[in-house]
Amino acid sequence: MSADLVIRRELSSLGRGADVASVTLLSGGVVADAWLITYQDGSRVVGKTLTGAADDLFRVEAEGIAALDATGQVRAPAVLAATSSVLLLEALAPLQDSPCYWETFAADLAGLHRGTAGDRFGWHQDGYLGRLPQHNAWTDDGHAFFAEHRLLRYLDEPLTQQVLTLADRRALERLCDRLPEIIPVMPPVLTHGDLWSGNLLTGRDGHPAVIDPAVSCTWAEVDLSMMWCGRRPPGSDRFFEAYQELNPSPPGWAGRMPVLFLRELMSALAHEGDAGGTGDYVRRILAPFRAG
Repeated sequence: MSADLVIRRELSSLGRGADVASVTLLSGGVVADAWLITYQDGSRVVGKTLTGAADDLFRVEAEGIAALDATGQVRAPAVLAATSSVLLLEALAPLQDSPCYWETFAADLAGLHRGTAGDRFGWHQDGYLGRLPQHNAWTDDGHAFFAEHRLLRYLDEPLTQQVLTLADRRALERLCDRLPEIIPVMPPVLTHGDLWSGNLLTGRDGHPAVIDPAVSCTWAEVDLSMMWCGRRPPGSDRFFEAYQELNPSPPGWAGRMPVLFLRELMSALAHEGDAGGTGDYVRRILAPFRAG
């Protein structure tokens, strides 16, 4: 069965299959497929599918969207349905690379981080980053949490083992041992968890909105690292300036971004192996932690 027929079947099972004018595959998805569904009256929704997804993947993602939206700080699309096969969402417009957009999003994210500070790292359930589980066991120590559940947990994934050498693994372990020297003590806050520019869109009123979260309570700088080290639109420098004005990070934050971004790189290795030279990127970050 073709992919567009699969999404049409899912729409029918949800009672939303009538009067569908078109189903179009959207660009930009890294792991899942996103479909723009247009009805004959001109209304539009987005359907997200992932072949071989865990049965609870979309339910967990919908709960993450709800958790972010419930803070009143960041916008997220309305969830119309979440089943084992499809996540149906309100359709949003693309990111606007303008100073106003970035200043507004900086205020939203700073408000989220300031307003959700707690004393434990993790989440009440495990989630997903891409198609792989994200381990969220509650932990009192942020350095231990990041080392065990955000870095070392990927070492046993088959594609990671194909790319990283024993020397690479030992360097990562040394980095984890030295995390308390590298990352200052910071409180856990509610984070989006996969906050690269591709997961930023725009609501009908022009307000920034986020999609595809992998929520947990961890360091705010984890969200910043995704924006800093990932694909950055030209205007996004204003985001970092505005965020630091509203919720200043401890000194030296920019220098910590690559170490925190390792979480995303390790996930990429586990999903895609050495596609795009990810292994070399990891090795550059690990270079200071190799044995002399």
